[in-house]
Amino acid sequence: MRKLLALVMAGLLVAATAATAVAAGYDRYERGPRGDGRGEYAPPPRRGAEAPPPRHAQHGEPYFFAHLGIFDPNDDLDGLKGYDSGMNFDLGVGSRVSPVFAVDGTFGAYSAKLGSNEAAVVPLTIGGRLIIPHPFIEPYVGAGLGLYFSSLKEPSSTIDDTSADFGGYMSLGVDMWLNQRAALNFEGKYHWVNPTFPDASGVSWDVNMGGWTVNLGVRVAF
Repeated sequence: MRKLLALVMAGLLVAATAATAVAAGYDRYERGPRGDGRGEYAPPPRRGAEAPPPRHAQHGEPYFFAHLGIFDPNDDLDGLKGYDSGMNFDLGVGSRVSPVFAVDGTFGAYSAKLGSNEAAVVPLTIGGRLIIPHPFIEPYVGAGLGLYFSSLKEPSSTIDDTSADFGGYMSLGVDMWLNQRAALNFEGKYHWVNPTFPDASGVSWDVNMGGWTVNLGVRVAF
């Protein structure tokens, strides 16, 4: 009988201790983290909360970009068939006018050679980019129009002239943000432009001076 009574007393003591601890925890939860005692719901602060993503390229924020890469000429018979790949660069400024869309103005140049034949184009364009927003890696597609200043020297065809024509481009690329202001950029862009050049006899030739440019560069917000 005494053993049973002792077990019952021990059980009651354990239950009372547990109830006191639960009540104390509930009371702290009801008071909230500031202990204001108003009984409002205030969950405890999270441990190790994630840092907010970098706020890069904000709406309305301008940026500068620069690219250096390779020009791969088209292989059309009325174009630059047989020409070797050449160099390409471009510089520009732009603005993120919405979280998913940006406007770019670009100045650049690309060229190619085939023996003594030389082809060069200087595009001055304005275009837009549709962006898939992401804190760190942002793919995009773009397109634009502009004025293309072309130069073609082909002694074998007796062509040596320049031309200014409207042209356009489409682009695919990705920005890899290093911090809130700077990103590495990889971009492929296809240019369309068809200037007309006269030869020494006065015959005019339409020449496709377009092709792919593949670039690596940077984008810097300011």
